[in-house]
Amino acid sequence: MKPILDESLPIFQQIAQIVINDIVEGHLKEGEQVPSENELSNFYNINRATVRKGLQTLVDEEIIFKKRGIGMFVMEGAKTKLLDERKKQYRNEYILPLLEEAKRLGMSVETVVKLIKEEEKN
Repeated sequence: MKPILDESLPIFQQIAQIVINDIVEGHLKEGEQVPSENELSNFYNINRATVRKGLQTLVDEEIIFKKRGIGMFVMEGAKTKLLDERKKQYRNEYILPLLEEAKRLGMSVETVVKLIKEEEKN
């Protein structure tokens, strides 16, 4: 878990993102229980309703699910779903703008790939 929250996003969204990152990074596995509202609320010293809103966002997105009276758990297929979403986001935020700029500079895709491979060696 990330120890500090910041002002970059609403706190409930940061809580959701922390859980998402834990799933993607393998700290929370599919079928495992997510830290409780109380645990997250105490750890981050924030209102329990804020934590609830962040976790509910993940329930609505079918990343986690509730077992009444027990807690919340990571849904089967959640990691794959999250990775697919991040790959699409990565493509839109980095790859497409990179290729557009390369085109403006008169660079071919092959040249861009070559530059990336050279950087990878360093």
